[in-house]
Amino acid sequence: MTTVGVPAGWPATEEEARAVQDELRGRVVLDEAGPEPGTGRVTGVDVAYDDEHDLVAAAAVVLDAVTLDVVAEATAVGRVSFPYVPGLLAFREIPTVLAAMERLPCPPGLVVCDGYGLAHPRRFGLASHLGVLTGLPVIGVAKNPFTFTYEEPGARRGGAAPLLAGDEEVGRALRTRDGVKPVFVSVGHRVSLDNAVAHTLALTPRYRLPETTRRADALCRRALREAVRRAAGDPQEGTTRQAPTSWYAES
Repeated sequence: MTTVGVPAGWPATEEEARAVQDELRGRVVLDEAGPEPGTGRVTGVDVAYDDEHDLVAAAAVVLDAVTLDVVAEATAVGRVSFPYVPGLLAFREIPTVLAAMERLPCPPGLVVCDGYGLAHPRRFGLASHLGVLTGLPVIGVAKNPFTFTYEEPGARRGGAAPLLAGDEEVGRALRTRDGVKPVFVSVGHRVSLDNAVAHTLALTPRYRLPETTRRADALCRRALREAVRRAAGDPQEGTTRQAPTSWYAES
């Protein structure tokens, strides 16, 4: 089985990871509106883990932003690259997510993460981290508000309320279905919060979660099942390689 290797020099301790966050956080771009909602392509990324086999599988699914039809998809499997530490989850996922994105046959357009951007204790969640490393516009759409507070948005689809860290708005609680628990939208990189909300509504015509997230979640789970099956049958685990680089920006 082919797995993605952990990049040379990847942080190994909490102190090292926080130092990387501090360095990269200053590169986040917050003054761009980003792509027009409902145009071009939009890509969902997600990961699934198997702790017993020390595996993480990532998926990237590109949709046509108008029809929400699948344009392309790719997966990658790697070793878990960092221990579980709240606030540092991106370091467990980024190498394999980048590898999956690199296997796409086309540029991804806007990227939607199942997680956080600025709505993060250190204001640098997965969506921001991925955006800075790739140079792409990225937003985070999470299932829960992490440690932040919010007033309940209106009960109808489209109702929104600020997601707050004290007096600071770090995202929005957004109702994507009438009477259903909101999702939590935050800016990652090169997208305004208003546009991030508009993209999220465009991607949720039927369900609470964006179609990008739903498709990527299903695909990475299938990839993980296949990887675990192969790992169980091949104790040598096959070969390891680093992800190539082409269209994404190196930092």
